[in-house]
Amino acid sequence: MQRILITGGAGFIGGYVVEEVLASGRVPVVFDYRKERASHCPAGAEFFLGDIRDEVAVTEAMAHVDGWIHLAAVLGTQETIMNPRPAAHSNVVGGLNILEAAAQYHLPGVYICVGNHWMNNTYSISKTTVERFVTMYNKERGTRVNMVRAVNAYGPRQVAAAPFGPGKVRKITPAFACRALSGRPIEIYGDGQQVSDMLYVGDLATVLVAALDAAERGKVLEHVVEVGPAEHHTVLEVARLVNLLAAEHTGTPVAIEHLSMRPGENAGDRVTADVSTLAALGLDARGFLPLEKGMRKTVDYFAASEGSAWQAVLPAPTAA
Repeated sequence: MQRILITGGAGFIGGYVVEEVLASGRVPVVFDYRKERASHCPAGAEFFLGDIRDEVAVTEAMAHVDGWIHLAAVLGTQETIMNPRPAAHSNVVGGLNILEAAAQYHLPGVYICVGNHWMNNTYSISKTTVERFVTMYNKERGTRVNMVRAVNAYGPRQVAAAPFGPGKVRKITPAFACRALSGRPIEIYGDGQQVSDMLYVGDLATVLVAALDAAERGKVLEHVVEVGPAEHHTVLEVARLVNLLAAEHTGTPVAIEHLSMRPGENAGDRVTADVSTLAALGLDARGFLPLEKGMRKTVDYFAASEGSAWQAVLPAPTAA
């Protein structure tokens, strides 16, 4: 039976990819540097303890699998600007470790790219650097690596950041949902007219595994497969939708407040995908879960998991 290494397989996107690989009849091997995450692997999955920055660990793991999907990275837009070195080391050196092992063992694989690849923040710069290395390795070293560029993935099980949960990076859906369900105003950076398209995480997992299947067949795409929804929505539209869905649980919508743009982003940015590129994998964005249905599943998850997956932080009482 085929074994597929999934770096970052214990993370949010990784968990869905593990499930997709299991459903395809293969054995996912989760690569993670935190031993305690081994207990989170579902039945049928394996766990390999290692750090993506460690070329020995990566090479050893890759020596015993038939393919790979590289998701592991240090995330963060504003969070990594003040000290870009840890993210640059993990994302760039870690990516090179994977590519070198893939070349050594002739393993097909998939590299996940970022939707906001043109932005000047550490995450975008470091991830896009490895995109260029993938192109070089495919051309000069004969690797079989396909690239999938995803917009903002969302869905149940995404980890909330402080003050609601242990996450180190503020992600749009947990931030909106947890605030609305706690009765706190939803906070938006800027006027909210920027577009940051939302992709249900299960659809992303499907595309990643399809890209691996293509690489296994020797189909190495000359272009990056961009994956996102068929319709675009502004951040303000997403906030309003989350607000309405949360109000079905709380009974009352909350206010929407606007903050200054955060470092690493600009007002009017559009993070979208050229979904015509999906045709190379025989896929169509019109078959993805619509935003309202996916967001309803997600808000319902956060409503049901308050007190376990995250903790509500109630607004401070107003003075009499």
